[in-house]
Amino acid sequence: MKKLLCIAGLIFFYAMTAFAGPMDLTPEHPVIFDKDKRTVSFLAEVNGKYLFQETRHFAVFADGSNGEKSVFRGFVPHHEFYEALMKINAVPGNNMTLGNKETTRVEGQEFAVSVTWEGAKRSYTIDEIIIESNKAPIVMKFGGNLKNAMEKHTGCLLCFDSCPVGVVSNSVYTYGAIEKRKEVTMRGNKDILPPDGTRVIITLAVK
Repeated sequence: MKKLLCIAGLIFFYAMTAFAGPMDLTPEHPVIFDKDKRTVSFLAEVNGKYLFQETRHFAVFADGSNGEKSVFRGFVPHHEFYEALMKINAVPGNNMTLGNKETTRVEGQEFAVSVTWEGAKRSYTIDEIIIESNKAPIVMKFGGNLKNAMEKHTGCLLCFDSCPVGVVSNSVYTYGAIEKRKEVTMRGNKDILPPDGTRVIITLAVK
């Protein structure tokens, strides 16, 4: 009987995850996917510090070791985020290692990334809500990196340069471009994003 209840519970969870709408997300149920549209959406909140200060982190799970270093604090753990991307048949690159990180650009499924929130006029693209000093389009790809993500527990969901730990990262720059080599700076756009602590929905759509 307990086994049947457990199976029924799992079926209910995946049904809710697949068919709930983005605005239904809560900290207890922070991620959904749409297999037909090939999208994943997750709940996060604005970290106002990075509307004024540069960072290499777009979104990080709040309980990860880098949870206070990103423009957005994510409510979804990195492994659940990875699993949701796999459920929409996104293809991970898995080409990044700790040894090749500064000479390799992340590969994998490319995503269009957008952000919205209650009261927003519309959804905004990542290039609209992030100030990129070189004005280069941000190209987010599914690096994968599940093993490193679980071992390091940084919580990194989306990074601004190619990363061997982050689940998704920006293929335009190799690791170290922001913090080490100072090739570019990135921060949230305070003229568009809502104030610190505002909850937002971040959506990744397969390109």
